[in-house]
Amino acid sequence: MTVLTMPQQAIRIRPFRTEDYPGIVAVHNVQFPDYADTPEQWQFHDERREEKIRWGRFVAEDTNGQIIGYSNYSQAEDMYHPQKFSVNVIVHPEFVAQGIGKSLYHQVLEAIAPYDPILIRANVREDYVRGVRFLIDRDFVEEMRDWESRLDPQAWNPEAWQSAKTKVAEQGIVIKSLSELAGTDPERDQKLYEMDWTITLDMPSPDTLTKPSFEHFQKHVLESPDFMPDGWFIAIEGETYVGESALWRSSTDTSLYVGATGVLREYRRRGIATALKIYALEFAKNAGCPCVKTWNAQSNRAMLSINEALGFEKQPAWISYAKTLKVEEEA
Repeated sequence: MTVLTMPQQAIRIRPFRTEDYPGIVAVHNVQFPDYADTPEQWQFHDERREEKIRWGRFVAEDTNGQIIGYSNYSQAEDMYHPQKFSVNVIVHPEFVAQGIGKSLYHQVLEAIAPYDPILIRANVREDYVRGVRFLIDRDFVEEMRDWESRLDPQAWNPEAWQSAKTKVAEQGIVIKSLSELAGTDPERDQKLYEMDWTITLDMPSPDTLTKPSFEHFQKHVLESPDFMPDGWFIAIEGETYVGESALWRSSTDTSLYVGATGVLREYRRRGIATALKIYALEFAKNAGCPCVKTWNAQSNRAMLSINEALGFEKQPAWISYAKTLKVEEEA
């Protein structure tokens, strides 16, 4: 436990406890109102981490026990390396510039030190100037950018895009939702898992990708409270899944998130990705959704072009920063 003596009060930094979920999520939601979460959502993912994943969390609280900041470290199942970590430091806006973030960050560094870390990563939106400066001052270097884009489905005209759906149908490609496939394809989940991973491998990434287990896919995707089988669309040729566009529900409002849109390499440049996106936007419009949010790597020009044509508007980019602690030894 760390105690910081501030001009008017003492701030205590301690390890996270289960009962802290509401407090840390409240801080998160103040800092990121456009990406609000629920305590249940955080706990869901925490409890389903693979055993090999090293992770931990710390909270900063005032003398009244109110949580005013938190930090955490973790590892990603789909980009796993035993000596590489993602870190996060968030302080309530009313308590910034008091050294709390610095102390939370050092607490994380101390916690991961026994694992001999060689690299740490952090993400921040480019217009969060204080967060960007915090990382740059600590020798983090930009790795890649993801553009966030948004579209209002209620203002979007699906009639203008029906010919794109027809073009794909004429090629013998059928598009169905996961809900529709549930009763007709007993191998749906396994086929989805394999196709989704193949598509993921072709997406830009800051590091080497590692394939999570099917069990992980079941626990984190198919069993997620935000999973929407009626809003996840699959392009099919015969019995082969060849593409997808997935919508995820928000836990706190009626907006929707695009998890992934992609097509197997041998089926590209045939308009399938555009058609999948049209099905997803039609679903969002019919559901009364006011906003669809998606993220694409700055280098993914093909998908960015589809989004731009459909009417998505760019928002500030999210930047992945990395700090090398040691040079990685060659295997």
